[in-house]
Amino acid sequence: MPAIVIIGAQWGDEGKGKATDLLGSRIDYVVKFNGGNNAGHTVVIGDQKYALHLLPSGILTEGVIPVISNGVVIDIEVLFDELEALTARGVDVSRLKVSANAHVITHYHRTLDKVTERFLGKKQIGTTGRGIGPTYADKINRVGIRIQDLFDENILRQKVEASLNQKNHLLVKIYNRRAITVDEIVDNLLSYAERLRPMVTDTALELHQALEAGKVVLFEGGQATMLDVDHGTYPYVTSSNATAGGAATGSGIGPGRIERVIGIVKAYTTRVGSGPFPTELFDESGEFLRSKGFEFGTTTGRPRRTGWYDAPIARYSARINGVTDFVMTKLDVLTGLKVIPVCVAYSVDGVRVEEVPVSQSDFHHAVPIYEEFPGWTEDLTEVRHFDDLPKNAQDYVLAIEAMSGSRVSAIGVGPGRDAIVVRHDLID
Repeated sequence: MPAIVIIGAQWGDEGKGKATDLLGSRIDYVVKFNGGNNAGHTVVIGDQKYALHLLPSGILTEGVIPVISNGVVIDIEVLFDELEALTARGVDVSRLKVSANAHVITHYHRTLDKVTERFLGKKQIGTTGRGIGPTYADKINRVGIRIQDLFDENILRQKVEASLNQKNHLLVKIYNRRAITVDEIVDNLLSYAERLRPMVTDTALELHQALEAGKVVLFEGGQATMLDVDHGTYPYVTSSNATAGGAATGSGIGPGRIERVIGIVKAYTTRVGSGPFPTELFDESGEFLRSKGFEFGTTTGRPRRTGWYDAPIARYSARINGVTDFVMTKLDVLTGLKVIPVCVAYSVDGVRVEEVPVSQSDFHHAVPIYEEFPGWTEDLTEVRHFDDLPKNAQDYVLAIEAMSGSRVSAIGVGPGRDAIVVRHDLID
């Protein structure tokens, strides 16, 4: 079987867990390949709601092997907090695999993240303050701490000492914070080593062997395309590759294995943090979407910025990721609106632009050009077949499909795990 990649096709929070749930028991492995605990998935099973931040959502599916691969940065305290919380609710977490090559978020990474963001003032990026960016910076600067280092105290101590030599100068002389000692970092990390050891493995090898054996491996991206460090709205982006290409580098599988890329889009658009957002709403329509869609960050609780669907962004995501299928979520949130605008192009300095501008300045000043579609009032939450959707809802989905660069294969119509309309199979 080929590898399947699920990515966010907007600015995150699209409901990627909905697509993972849809594939359900047909998946053997679910792999988190980028990011850290700076984003979250909310999964609803029956009357139970689960908020996951670091763990792949597949950990909630019986029989699936969840993997945290090398492209992820891991806050070990958060990892064990999540595992313990799930265990207390009766979830079997014993199948989790963790890459020996994944980098570790330490106390000094979290501290630097918070103080540097405050130092930026009005130019803040909008990070979650969880140390993700500084950890990726250490990885690129080759002074990072990896999971495997926790099993050799001498190497761990040497690496922490080398990293703190520079960072303590920044903390003390620039940010007026106390110096962090090597011992407090080393002692903290070593306290997790034996609990962590049974989970740690060569995940790249295991995933290769799984694919060779005909297993179905699903790669679940954190954040989304427009937050990708290379292809997003830089510098208002995350610190990793959240696009489909990141699945290969972030896990160690060959790119030729990937034959299906599933892009997740909301029936409207949201964003958390700073940066351009052409269709953002500041009126009662924006508040309607926020309240009805419960648009508050799973990890931070921050209110999300809300706006109408942006077709040029969907086309951009389809192109950058090679999207084969879109899954549209939260169509039910639009129920009750008389008219639903969709951004079909932009006006930049009075010139119509059909695609996302490559210039940061142009995109910042892009004014959406809308096409309006009639709404509907019927409840969608019990609908399971496309033909049973209200005619206006069907027309909206078909119009979005025509504009977005790939077929819409499934549609979320409610928060429940089974509240989804399937038009095309996502595996066959």
